[in-house]
Amino acid sequence: MSETRGIRRQIKDLIREYYSGTKSKTKFVPGRTKLPLVVPSYDWQEVCDAIDCLLDGQVTMGERVKQFESIFADYIGTRFATMVNSGSSANLLALSVLTNPLLENPMKPGDEVITPAVTWATTVFPIINCGLVPVLVDVDLETFNMNTEEIRKAITDKTRAIMPVHLLGNPCEMDTIMDIATRYDLYVIEDACEAHGAEFGGRRVGSFGDFATFSFFFSHHLSTIEGGIVLTDSEELAGLAKSLRTFGWVRDLTDKDRIAQQYESIDPRYLFVNIGYNFRPTEMQGAFGIQQIKKLDRFIQIRQENAEFWTESLRRHGNYLLLHTERENTKHVWFACPVTVKADAPFTRKELVDFLEKKGVETRPIMSGNFDEQPAMRLFPYRKVGDLPNSRFIMRNSFFFGNHPGIASEERQAIVDYFSEFMRRY
Repeated sequence: MSETRGIRRQIKDLIREYYSGTKSKTKFVPGRTKLPLVVPSYDWQEVCDAIDCLLDGQVTMGERVKQFESIFADYIGTRFATMVNSGSSANLLALSVLTNPLLENPMKPGDEVITPAVTWATTVFPIINCGLVPVLVDVDLETFNMNTEEIRKAITDKTRAIMPVHLLGNPCEMDTIMDIATRYDLYVIEDACEAHGAEFGGRRVGSFGDFATFSFFFSHHLSTIEGGIVLTDSEELAGLAKSLRTFGWVRDLTDKDRIAQQYESIDPRYLFVNIGYNFRPTEMQGAFGIQQIKKLDRFIQIRQENAEFWTESLRRHGNYLLLHTERENTKHVWFACPVTVKADAPFTRKELVDFLEKKGVETRPIMSGNFDEQPAMRLFPYRKVGDLPNSRFIMRNSFFFGNHPGIASEERQAIVDYFSEFMRRY
């Protein structure tokens, strides 16, 4: 036993030594060194804990996942958390709970869910997967978040829920959204997949709605490589989420013993009281999350410092570019740095993006762009409110470049210099 403990110590010492060696950063050369959208945010601590899971044989969902669920719920400010294998699964699970027949007032096939036209596919597709109808509304150019006046216009007698998206870490107007939801008796599912630690009115996003979802994908503020979580304050919704996450069985329910007594002829380990999925995360993901959340506030601070530098430095190009800023009464956590080329600029988004890419700056469109224009939407019923002019404009004129803890002062300044070099042509 002491020999195996010694081997484990050696493994961890070597891992720590390896990561200490990788801290010596390759010299940055402007115009030649690549600036990727993301670099790994994990270190030796996460790797060592993941190896502990493997060596202990504790690899499927277990105590580490439960521990992380509790820590993350406390961080956001909710009572219950259900970790899953991705942010996409988190959205599908939340909507599956709200359409489940065991719920007192479930949504039914054909009911409508209002959501922004500018978002990622995994906001819209789970709505369709659950037999619901997405209703796309336009967004504000200043935030890329859903315009609350458009939400009001979208409401019909079929509307049952609002699914706001805190896009790129920029908080939605949650006071207005919650007021609308209360007035019309609507569910609210916050898609906060890109907004870990963001705040509206001093309160963390993800703590407002009936449900909230987060992603822990590789590029996000807190990463478990793949992974996600569903949060709620409702014990009923949390219980359904736990059951539906794993086959609809009772193993993870707090009242599993009471339910088992009603079905004494069925082995309680294989007692299914609902339909469900296999959305289980692994213990390695739980271990990663426990270490990552200790670093989250520092990661956010770096992203905010980067964004503040870029916003101030690129302001000189305001005749041609629209940049986001942190609004009063909010905390923006800057998943990435968005840029919009104004309509009257003497160049196109493509020209600017091509120039930056040649300099080594990796860029992306704003998520899926205007989802009304995606061909997949022709396959299923949906509705849109108006012509979505801002969403259409963002589809053609906006993009983002990476913002993450791997960016230091040299890289930050290089990006500003690249923009200046391009603008000198005009």
